[in-house]
Amino acid sequence: MNIGQLAKHSGVNAKLIRHYESIGLIPKASRTDSGYRSYSDNDIHILKFVRRARSLGFSMKEIKKLIGLWRNKSRPSRDVKMLASDHIKQLEQKIAELQAMVDSLRHLSKNCHGDHRPDCPILNKLESEEEL
Repeated sequence: MNIGQLAKHSGVNAKLIRHYESIGLIPKASRTDSGYRSYSDNDIHILKFVRRARSLGFSMKEIKKLIGLWRNKSRPSRDVKMLASDHIKQLEQKIAELQAMVDSLRHLSKNCHGDHRPDCPILNKLESEEEL
């Protein structure tokens, strides 16, 4: 199948497919006699795997490792679990950071009168040199 068909079947656009191929995330496509990329059903499975891993927030580096583990049928599942556990820790840290941002903005917004006066604690805090 050509890249357009692969994009349709995998849910990954052609530009991203080319990018994934260029960084070695997916194997290089074979070429037809006229030089067009040619893909197989296996490429659909790999791209769907990548798409699902991306939807869970895995980085490209992590996805490369996951693909390697996925392809290695003799891999110990603890390697996969360790990768997932590390990713969970990263996500939890990001959630905590985002929650701290929400809390700061909520506090600032609560203290802003939001009326006709120019005084605004939100802008004052952003202007100040102290940390939020």
